[in-house]
Amino acid sequence: ARPPAAASKWVRLNVGGTYFVSTRQTLCREPKSFLCRLCCQDGPELGSDKDETGAYLIDRDPTYFGPILNYLRHGKLIINKELAEEGVLEEAEFYNIASLVRLVKERIRDNENRTSQGPVKHVYRVLQCQEEELTQMVSTMSDGWKFEQLISIGSSYNYGNEDQAEFLCVVSRELNNSTNGIVKEPSEKAKVRRLLRGIGL
Repeated sequence: ARPPAAASKWVRLNVGGTYFVSTRQTLCREPKSFLCRLCCQDGPELGSDKDETGAYLIDRDPTYFGPILNYLRHGKLIINKELAEEGVLEEAEFYNIASLVRLVKERIRDNENRTSQGPVKHVYRVLQCQEEELTQMVSTMSDGWKFEQLISIGSSYNYGNEDQAEFLCVVSRELNNSTNGIVKEPSEKAKVRRLLRGIGL
């Protein structure tokens, strides 16, 4: 048999019919929490019942207790994809773990901000230019345009004794949805000589 001191180090919890085992040190990481008051403080402050195995009975959803206990163990918020963050927040508030409540609220707020922005869309332009215009065209692109691809389409005409090569320049830019759901595209400031006809952009 283990000495009484070693036996009392571990605490058995029955959360909604599911058993969890942890140390008193872990459960007391947050001194003002429900779990600390339940099994780490002297005196019958909460007076929780125990089942036939000696586990503290807690009438809460065990599905969301895992992230709560793991946070107390290592101080990190880890939520499986199948778990709703709102459910973890509800349990963090019930167990009165203030630092965890703040973390979950921040995560929910960040996710809402990303969702409200909507998916990122791309718009592409195909520009036709001559060899001598390439440098100027690329250097004057603005409003978030990015160079994607350069395609040679051969020579267009002779200028003196030299052939003038022509190119198709593919550029792209990300567009975000505005708050009213309408996609707004900033004015194009990229200075180019000609747009490729028949592209339909």
